[in-house]
Amino acid sequence: MFPIRDHNPSGRRPYVTWGLIATNIVVFVMYFPIMGNDAALASLWNNWAMVPARISAGMDYHTAFTSLFLHAGLMHLGGNMLFLWIFGDNVEDAMGHVPFLLFYLASGFGADFFHILSAPNSGIPTVGASGAIAGVLGAYLLLYPKAKVDVVLIFIIFFKTFKWPAWIVLGAWMVMQIFGGVGTSAASGGVAYWAHIGGFITGMALTVPVWLRLGGQGFWRKNDFHPPHAPRFETSTTSIPTVRRRLP
Repeated sequence: MFPIRDHNPSGRRPYVTWGLIATNIVVFVMYFPIMGNDAALASLWNNWAMVPARISAGMDYHTAFTSLFLHAGLMHLGGNMLFLWIFGDNVEDAMGHVPFLLFYLASGFGADFFHILSAPNSGIPTVGASGAIAGVLGAYLLLYPKAKVDVVLIFIIFFKTFKWPAWIVLGAWMVMQIFGGVGTSAASGGVAYWAHIGGFITGMALTVPVWLRLGGQGFWRKNDFHPPHAPRFETSTTSIPTVRRRLP
């Protein structure tokens, strides 16, 4: 199950969202040639990936930042960028460009903190923007709980597209992270669940002042919990007149 688009247009161009996506892609392209070289890749992770044990020992603090722009493969990169593309523009629209950038990084650092807290002595390198993007999801859930999101559900060879409210899509995502994180430490099966949980919580908490500035519950009631802009993809207009059939 994964989202493919939302029905929530933004009021301004999401330059920061575009820039973050471009940066992640460019960084990945730079080291993509060594993806098949285990020794070279291990050296890259050793220098730039975040290792909880090193942070706990007061070392390599810079990796809390650099790890946010590294990905373990094409699917890892593609999935993260898809979520950022769908949900980032509306959060950036609500916050403004520079505040959104600071919010994104703060969510990433919050995700790092929760991840380290879950296993401070772990020596497993951690990479990915998913913690910061989880913060974007938390912000989106608070601001636009009833925005419609198109979700593709795949079950073996069957797939179908559904249009669900954001609170169901993002709430279900968060529940899956909690179930995955319960009983695990730093990374189970290659997924840093507690980083996702921490990023989501951090992002939602940091968005509360924005939500209050917009009117809090009044912001929700103003549009019946729906996005403040007219939805996309719902209707189409045409200049071609309708010709009705006349019965004989």
